Amino acid sequence: MSETTNEIKIECSAVSDRGLNERRPLNEDSYLVDGERRLFAVADGVGGAEAGEVASKTSVEVLDEAFRHQVNGADIEDLMELAIQRANASIHQMAREHSRLSNMATTIVALHLDGNIATIAHVGDSRLYRLSPDGKLFRETEDHSIVEEEVRAGRMTPEQAANHPSKNVISRALGAEETVEVDLKTIEIEEGTSFLLCSDGITRHIPDNELRLVLLAQDDLASLCEDLKRKCLERGAEDNLTAVLVRFGSPSQELLDLSVGERTLQIDYPANEAAVASMAALPAFGGNLDKTIDPLIPASRVAFPATKPMESGPSETFPSGPIHIPAAKPRNGGGGGKTIARIFVFLLFVAGVAAAFYYGTQYRGTLPFGLSRRVETAATPVPLPTTEDPVAVFEKSRRIVDQAPADWILKSMPNELSRQSLTKPLDSTEPQFLYLYGRALLLNGEYEAAAEAFAQTIARADQIPNIENATIRREAVLGLAAASLKSNKDAQRAVTHLEELAPKPAGTKTP
Repeated sequence: MSETTNEIKIECSAVSDRGLNERRPLNEDSYLVDGERRLFAVADGVGGAEAGEVASKTSVEVLDEAFRHQVNGADIEDLMELAIQRANASIHQMAREHSRLSNMATTIVALHLDGNIATIAHVGDSRLYRLSPDGKLFRETEDHSIVEEEVRAGRMTPEQAANHPSKNVISRALGAEETVEVDLKTIEIEEGTSFLLCSDGITRHIPDNELRLVLLAQDDLASLCEDLKRKCLERGAEDNLTAVLVRFGSPSQELLDLSVGERTLQIDYPANEAAVASMAALPAFGGNLDKTIDPLIPASRVAFPATKPMESGPSETFPSGPIHIPAAKPRNGGGGGKTIARIFVFLLFVAGVAAAFYYGTQYRGTLPFGLSRRVETAATPVPLPTTEDPVAVFEKSRRIVDQAPADWILKSMPNELSRQSLTKPLDSTEPQFLYLYGRALLLNGEYEAAAEAFAQTIARADQIPNIENATIRREAVLGLAAASLKSNKDAQRAVTHLEELAPKPAGTKTP
């Protein structure tokens, strides 16, 4: 579809698919494409099954409603932020009042175009990319995730983050708390600029360097959306996937020439054989999809802290109706930084760690406020992932344990003990083996033995400090907390380690 604003045509297209993971039968992504109001958004629900879908749908509906009642001359950043805050309050309230929605949350990334001014807002790890008229790709959002924060702090490389076991853990989401920090910025764009808004179901399978080539492959946006979907399906499509493409004006001749030159470039990423077989079974490919679904669906990602249903007392009603925004305010270009101090409710967090372990949940601490408002004319090129590192090997091993923990204990563990010339698992000096052993025990319901294995993992990891062992240690701390709470023993030990891991507030110096 296309719309015209100030004589500049806007083209847009979208695709959304639940993916190939049969443990996630519903598509928890939602998106908004409103060419008339030049408003676009993608939301990725968190919480599993119905809850994530409710959260993501609520966020885009509230955003859409806010712009339907937009007052002429309104400040777009203010309008977008207040709409997202309203969505956050609504989701948080529903999660408190309804037990089946108690863990729901959602990411959101939104774009508004007004002439050559683009306003961007986001919370979570859904992303917005900008393809400039000369064919350069820029990532305009920074993921609110544990691993991306480690990268920005210089404690992890982009390559390590791409393969980290906790890459699915988001540190900020709508509905996780009563208020949310929204990253907002406004940039000037040129005619011929394109945007991609997408959930992590796209970016987990298509790295940034290949993403640029895909976007340059052809001019038709609908075909580009189908290409993104096809590539994700070929590579397993482990999560729901959603992409919204927006083009401001016609592509430049330079971009068209570049596209022709780069269409012959191929990046060969191996297709997942099981995924290809699953694709053949889909109705779109002439087959039938098995409708037998496990009702206990793990969330694709995790946001925290989890909220509890309200036990008593009147419910709070968030106001409905139009959002009235004051007229636009002049900006000074630099913008003042603003910070919202949060109280880290540690006991509430610890109480949820046991359930969190099973679904990949991690801790969150005090987080700095997002980007201050500003007008930008340039952005930093996206980091390009390169080769797989040892953390990826750890992730694959962990998945094997998760799929069949009892089988791992009976079949794989004896082979590992033989390799290490051991008779007792806890005699091992290898942190990765000890962690996998503890994880298998925990998933098998042997909580006290699992706690002992995780404690040994932490001790061994401390003896050999490196990046790989630091990753394993973090996972072991969470495992220890879960095992301790499940067995109702030694919870203080878990609390001590979790406090050690909790990130420090902005400006805090590590002694």
